[in-house]
Amino acid sequence: MSAETPAVKPAVPPPVPEGSPLGRQFAAYLCRLGGEDDPAVAWAVRLACLAVAGGQVCLRLADYAGTTILPEDGTDPVELPALAEWQARLGRSRLVGPPGQFAPLILDTGSRLYLARYWNYERKLAERLLDLAESPAAGIDLPRLRADLDRLFAHNREIPDRQKLAAAVAVLRRFCVISGGPGTGKTSTVVRILAALQAQAGDRPLRIALAAPTGKAAARVQEAIRNQKQKLDCPDALRAAIPDTACTLHRLLGARPDSVYFRHHRDNPLPVDVAVVDEASMIDLALMAKLVDALPEHARLILLGDKDQLAAVEAGSVFGDLCASQGYGLDFAAQLREASGVPVASSDMFPPALSNCVALLTHSHRFREDSGIGALARLVNEGRPKPALDLLNKGDHADLAFVRERGKQVQDLAERMAQGYAAYFAAVDAEAEPRETLRAFDRFRVLTAHREGGRGARGVNRQFEERLWAQRRLWPGTRWYAGRPVIVTRNDYDLRLFNGDIGVALFLEGELRVYFEDADGRVRGFAPGRLPEHETVYAMTVHKSQGSEFDEVLLLLPEAESPVLDRPLVYTAITRARHKAEIRGLPAVLEGAIKSSPRPSSGLGERLWRGGQ
Repeated sequence: MSAETPAVKPAVPPPVPEGSPLGRQFAAYLCRLGGEDDPAVAWAVRLACLAVAGGQVCLRLADYAGTTILPEDGTDPVELPALAEWQARLGRSRLVGPPGQFAPLILDTGSRLYLARYWNYERKLAERLLDLAESPAAGIDLPRLRADLDRLFAHNREIPDRQKLAAAVAVLRRFCVISGGPGTGKTSTVVRILAALQAQAGDRPLRIALAAPTGKAAARVQEAIRNQKQKLDCPDALRAAIPDTACTLHRLLGARPDSVYFRHHRDNPLPVDVAVVDEASMIDLALMAKLVDALPEHARLILLGDKDQLAAVEAGSVFGDLCASQGYGLDFAAQLREASGVPVASSDMFPPALSNCVALLTHSHRFREDSGIGALARLVNEGRPKPALDLLNKGDHADLAFVRERGKQVQDLAERMAQGYAAYFAAVDAEAEPRETLRAFDRFRVLTAHREGGRGARGVNRQFEERLWAQRRLWPGTRWYAGRPVIVTRNDYDLRLFNGDIGVALFLEGELRVYFEDADGRVRGFAPGRLPEHETVYAMTVHKSQGSEFDEVLLLLPEAESPVLDRPLVYTAITRARHKAEIRGLPAVLEGAIKSSPRPSSGLGERLWRGGQ
């Protein structure tokens, strides 16, 4: 394999981790329930549970068939059977059934083993999305649409105008997926899409819902839409019909405390005509299935995201599976040209239905041609580690920095963090308004690949707080202090605080409270004792940073290559930065990450694009 050849990593590489106690006990319980004493079946059940815990929807038996695995619990090595024999033994188990049969686990024709719930999520989601993709919007006035798009996108200078083309796709189809990197204009495009849709609807106001997976992402899309609405060339009445409030997906669907079910579903659908969801790459399989299930039969769905970003933390990489575009069909390409005036090449007379629903934005307005961040992001996405390292080593770009660290030597990391958070602590000490302090905190962030370990988020947070103790900003062991930033790790629907929300503790008017900004832009303060589960967040994992942007980002690499450290993680980390991205670690570790491309996590792509069952 050449140095530039992307490596492909297994879903859950040996040695096999123990997983959570709950996962191990669940696997053991299933085996007891089914009276299963075949170790090959028992290990398949355990590995399937581990796959879900690791963000995979299913276990690909071929990844482990015929191999020896080394359990981390210290038990003896396990020899797994060859693929054909393993499938046969699973087929004889009471725990495993073929697609469509009622059983705890499902083994499909692609040698994928699912927990039954996730097989059902995947099947139902694929069926519903294909129904949406195969039913184009009816009653579209093409001459009116062409005139509206020409006016709404008159300011664009990009040739071909991919934003205008994406808008035409979204109006002509009931389902549309728009993917683009930072600064490619996804939000400005969707505002103009909504204007064109409302123009087609005439005097009947459309019921439009704007949502995102997290409160932070919802607040960002809300702010962006409010800004873009003011720039629209359209009648005031039409502009007023476009909503500028967004909420989290959980709030939109009607989350129920301590339940995986929502108030809105197929039998109680959402009261919407159009649903727009930003940061859709963060949505896992289960949540996407529930969103699509809650749409009324006539509704449109528009998903915005970046196909090159990390997939969801939970199981499934739905957005990436949706973006495997094969180009527009012959008839639809002609319709797009008529509606937009943009030259469109057709790829096939009869492509998969989903092909006509995908639009890719490629021109970044945030990163100029001479942007180091933009250039590095492209090289990372292309899987070219050596040019990427050359770019970093040259040091020609003020918006990039690469600090080579050896082993565990991170002596100056705390000092670098103190510099990065200097403006934040100045705001804390000056007892600035909570909104101003929250803004100051978002100017800098340390991102890590792992949560645990000395170079993980928890370890870095502990090291930095030790520096604060040494400077007498706080006493050793102090839990709460003015300036402590926290991230919520469990949803609390009563308080409307959600996993990923970030707040800061401030001592104002004689009282210590923790302040958060919600999706409506309001700042709310809470007594520390009322907060749901949370942790300190001077450093956070790259996964937790999705949907956020910071002026400066410092990506701290682990000491060695890791299963979680791959190309999407590096890309996601550096594109969180608006003005400067700094990477700290060993060149070999960065090179390995850029070469590493994740495997598909499910069979959804096959169902959508190749008719897999």
